[in-house]
Amino acid sequence: MGIERVRLMRPGDAEELSAVRTREREFLAPWEPVRPDGFTTVAGQAEIIAASLRRHEAGDSLPLVILDDDGAIVGSMVLSGIVRGPFLSANLGYWVASSANGRGLATDAARATLGLAFGELGLHRVQAATLPHNLGSQRVLEKNGFERIGYAPRYLQIAGTWQDHILFQRIADDG
Repeated sequence: MGIERVRLMRPGDAEELSAVRTREREFLAPWEPVRPDGFTTVAGQAEIIAASLRRHEAGDSLPLVILDDDGAIVGSMVLSGIVRGPFLSANLGYWVASSANGRGLATDAARATLGLAFGELGLHRVQAATLPHNLGSQRVLEKNGFERIGYAPRYLQIAGTWQDHILFQRIADDG
C-alpha cells in the first residue's frame, strides 16, 4: 500500500514546520505571497496551524502536511474555500521543500488529497492555480487528472507582485 503521504495538520507540527519553512524561505519566496515577520517562527507556525484547524472544524478547509518516506514533514497541502450545496468545490494549494522536488511526493500527496476530497468530503470539483512558469506544479496537477481551464491575469499577489496564473480543475467523475 505504501506510506501515508498526507495527514491532518496538528498543533504539534509547529516546530517541524518552522524548521522546514525557515530552511526553505529563499526557495519558496518566488512562489508564495510575501510572508509577515514571524511567519517561520514556531509561534508563527503555531498560530497558522491553530487558525487552519479552526477553519477545518468549521468545514471550510482540510489542512494537511506532506510526509516523505521517513514520515518527516516536507510540505503542506490544503483544500481551502470548501463550498457545500450545489457547488461542492474547493481550491487545492500546496508547497514542498526543495528536497522533495522531483521525487513524486507532491504528486502522491495530491492523489491522496483528491481521494479525500472526492471520497470522505464528497466534493464534485477541485480547482488549482499555478504560475505560468511553474512547470513542476503543472506536472503534479496533470499527473492527477487536472485539466487546464483558463488563464487568470493578475490572479494572486505572489512575491509582492500581482501575477498571472493558469487555472486547472479536476471533476470527481473524470478520474
